[in-house]
Amino acid sequence: MGDWMTTGGLREGRRPKPLSPLREHLRDTFWFAPAATMVVVFVVWTGASGLDTRIVETLRDAGEYDAIRDLVGIAEDARTVANTISSAMMTFIGVVFSISLVAVQMASGQFTPRVVRFYVRSRITKATFAVFLSTFLLSLLVLTSATTETDPRRVTSVPLVQSLLMIVMLGLSLVLFVMYVNATLRLMRVSHVIDRITVESFRMVALMPTEGAADAEEELGPVTAWVAHRGRAGVLRDVNISRLVRAARQRDVVLRLVPRIGDFVVPGTPLLAVHGGPVPSARSLTYTVSVGVERTFHQDLALGLRQLVDIGLRALSPGVNDPTTAVQAVDRIVQFLATLSRRPLNASLHRDRRRAVRLVQPVPSWSELVDLGFAEIRGAAVGSPQVTRRLVAALDDLLLVAPEERRPPLERHRELLAEAVRRSVHVAADRAFALRPDRQGIG
Repeated sequence: MGDWMTTGGLREGRRPKPLSPLREHLRDTFWFAPAATMVVVFVVWTGASGLDTRIVETLRDAGEYDAIRDLVGIAEDARTVANTISSAMMTFIGVVFSISLVAVQMASGQFTPRVVRFYVRSRITKATFAVFLSTFLLSLLVLTSATTETDPRRVTSVPLVQSLLMIVMLGLSLVLFVMYVNATLRLMRVSHVIDRITVESFRMVALMPTEGAADAEEELGPVTAWVAHRGRAGVLRDVNISRLVRAARQRDVVLRLVPRIGDFVVPGTPLLAVHGGPVPSARSLTYTVSVGVERTFHQDLALGLRQLVDIGLRALSPGVNDPTTAVQAVDRIVQFLATLSRRPLNASLHRDRRRAVRLVQPVPSWSELVDLGFAEIRGAAVGSPQVTRRLVAALDDLLLVAPEERRPPLERHRELLAEAVRRSVHVAADRAFALRPDRQGIG
């Protein structure tokens, strides 16, 4: 249970950095990386073209016309290679685009639409597109600069350095294509998708404060003012904790975030409750919240659990009927809940340098997380003994690691599962078999 603390190299309890709306927008788009790379390649090609011109001028000044004649022969070969590369790159680009579309479609249909974000934000996919398009652009530029002049006394430039650069880009394209295919195939395997969700979730958990309202018992006092949401409607993805703590310290108040991360907020609805004094200035509260069209892992404790449950539900649907995948999802749900079983929940307290509470950020309670992890899967798994056996083992394991005060929700779900199986399965032997704890479902 201690491995999650170092997941991704993050130090437990460290305050997360705020999301950058521009950075998040660029990471969710496909145009920026290829466009930026092609601009860089064009600049590098300009320098290489100038260097080629300088080489020819130096050779002419030295009277090395035979060397220039040899370079002209190399230019002819370079033109042929550039023609071949330009045609091949367009084919590669089409293949990569087709593979990406198929992978996204399969992930959305077999797993959950929420995991499409992994494909859209895949760095290897963007790098492959960027390098392929840049190689295609470079091959065209080499063709435009290739001279048809054969007289060494009249030749002004020979694309020598440009050709070397084109070959380097071609080699990089081939390496990236292999890496891209490997990464895409991994993301099409449910085990790796579930593992990726778990890793992202633990990174968020590692940034949670180790102190919560449940054990601090801080008295906030009455609400003295409210701050309404003034931005666009959307999902609350992130709050700038450092900026909110600083704003609360300046007014000597405590701010309490009303919606949870992942809630849909509407302009005019309460965003912050102020306890103990006046409202902080509008300037100090500027750019303190980030609202978008979908949830992110950045500060959302329940998102990973939500995705794991979605994968389990999709696997248990009649159209898919894949209980083994549901068992894999339950494995990670148990891992996630076991990690949180002894952590303070309900609300996270953020303090200033003087250790005074300045921001109270709501997080899901233990009971809510248990309900999220088991309620829907429990209802869909009644007809699958493989999943019910795994659920019984999962609840038994969590009952062993959870403290006494957190066992009632687990006991409730165990009783509800047993009752559902008793109502649906009429043969006593089958009921006993379906409710026998088994960590592998049906080994």
